[in-house]
Amino acid sequence: MPPKPENSLTLFISSAHWALSFSLFSSIIISLNYAVRKKNIALLSIPIVMGLSFLFCFGISTALDHWRFVPPSQLPGIPLGGKGVILSNTLNRNETSIVLLNGTVEPLGPRVVSIPDQPLTYHRTGSTSVDLPPVPFGNDTPWFLKDVNIDIRLNAEMFQRKFSEGLYSYLLYVGALIYLLCSLGYTIKFSVWPLANLFMTTLVFRGILALNTFFNTQEIQQVASSFLENKIPTAKALPYIFIGFGTLVNVFSFLVFIAKRRVEDD
Repeated sequence: MPPKPENSLTLFISSAHWALSFSLFSSIIISLNYAVRKKNIALLSIPIVMGLSFLFCFGISTALDHWRFVPPSQLPGIPLGGKGVILSNTLNRNETSIVLLNGTVEPLGPRVVSIPDQPLTYHRTGSTSVDLPPVPFGNDTPWFLKDVNIDIRLNAEMFQRKFSEGLYSYLLYVGALIYLLCSLGYTIKFSVWPLANLFMTTLVFRGILALNTFFNTQEIQQVASSFLENKIPTAKALPYIFIGFGTLVNVFSFLVFIAKRRVEDD
């Protein structure tokens, strides 16, 4: 639960940022896999997909950035329960439950925790004396879906952070990421089956998403900063890596294309 009450606009903007990040990866996957099967538009597909993806991301980010200035008082809040609301797993009552004494208005306030086979415990405001499981308490979602959801959310937060830093920072980061994703499209042709190629492309894009999250962590940023010795700004190091790796992939794809043409001519 959020530490502060949220209104409909706040939840909509947060969901829209997540949907933007998810749509970027999924649309590029589908577009490039379709373009690979259509040889007559293959040469134009990369710049077209890159341009459309960038315009889509920039337009949605700009709209969401303007909507967040709408006064929250004009939008009704979402009622989540009053004082004494119980947070628990509705499918399994034999798990940890939390009673918020001040309700959802103050989720970090005083609360009573019920842990199976243990007595009830009371915790004051901001108390962290016991490790509580995250909400929801159920563990029914597969682990790989949870990881994908977390990485997409972190990527969406990075898009929003770069947009708030300035237009140049946003253009560099998002443009480099889109360039890398589009460069990987034609290298993933492992079989003649389109469904198998789509599956392999999804796995490769999943790896890019995970690496993007990994390199944007604070610990890796500190290591990169000490390694670069302020020769390159840490914020620009990752986009430069994306551009460099994408360029290598494009050169490799071009050389493979020339080699195949020579074999066909012979």
